[in-house]
Amino acid sequence: MMIEEVLGNKNVLFFSVQTFNLEKEIIKKLEELGANVDYYDERPSNNNFVKGIIRLKRSLLQVLINKYYSKILRNTINKKYDFLFVNKGEVIPEFFLKEFQKIHPNCKCIFYTWDSFLNNKNAVNILKYFHKKFSFDSDDAIKYGLEFRPLFYLDFYKSVDSISNSEISNDLLFLGTAHSDRYEISNKIAIWCNNNNLKAFCYYYMQGRIVYFYKKIFDKTFKKFNYKKLSFKSLIASDLLRFYQESKVILDINHPGQKGLTMRTFEAIGARRKIITTNSEVQKYAFYNPNNILIIERENSKLTKEFFESAYTNIDIDLYKRMSLKGWLSCLFVSSEPNVWIKEIN
Repeated sequence: MMIEEVLGNKNVLFFSVQTFNLEKEIIKKLEELGANVDYYDERPSNNNFVKGIIRLKRSLLQVLINKYYSKILRNTINKKYDFLFVNKGEVIPEFFLKEFQKIHPNCKCIFYTWDSFLNNKNAVNILKYFHKKFSFDSDDAIKYGLEFRPLFYLDFYKSVDSISNSEISNDLLFLGTAHSDRYEISNKIAIWCNNNNLKAFCYYYMQGRIVYFYKKIFDKTFKKFNYKKLSFKSLIASDLLRFYQESKVILDINHPGQKGLTMRTFEAIGARRKIITTNSEVQKYAFYNPNNILIIERENSKLTKEFFESAYTNIDIDLYKRMSLKGWLSCLFVSSEPNVWIKEIN
């Protein structure tokens, strides 16, 4: 069955934290496919203070969270929902899911997480309330009995290669949230690029100043971050399109405690750009090609100018289409797909 048939004129209640406007792109695509979408931010507020407290000690805001979700229950009680779609499950409380299912017993509940359960304990507690459950992390999928489904790229990345006729201004591009050893690794690689007559551009995003100063005190990796290089503004789609158009190779530095492939990996593939990554898990995937993807060690990154100079090799078209946002939603809402990604998942 096609996803348009499954979602046509169906009501979807969608929860997701605001993440670089990805939630807006997901809503847009669901609506393009025929769904009627009611969206709520998982967080009761999206200001930097609330985001910081939720990440550092969620229990301090539990009263506010409960009040927020009680209001959502009241707002949705008189509407029939065909799907409840929760992306990440960082905040949504158990009491809400229990009450929602009592009110909407025929609603199909779908869960997806693009974060490791190690970083998102609340998600583990709510898994039992969902009919279909997915993780981007193959290890978490096995450990918690979930289906494995990697991430996706947005449609506009498909146009990057065909319209980027202007001269490439960045040989290497790094875009990412500031965490762990990212600054140290990317800075070393930027220096290598400069010494080899290659230009590198790095953009470090921070969720808020309160998070930065907390981590500066309690996280030793943040002692090396240059505050002046941090940005507290999320990039929008037009920014991303411009950066990818102007860049030849994308640098991906995964969180050291996370094995699932990052969104950056799929954005680069969608844009047909080469990738340098610290995540060795990528070599297990069907689309891996050493001509396109260079795996480096975090402590000892070995780079070659040849990787920058050789042309990109197109991947299998079926896999390329499956990596799109529509392909991702089709897997979640329509039917589980065969394991086309890595050998370790059955």
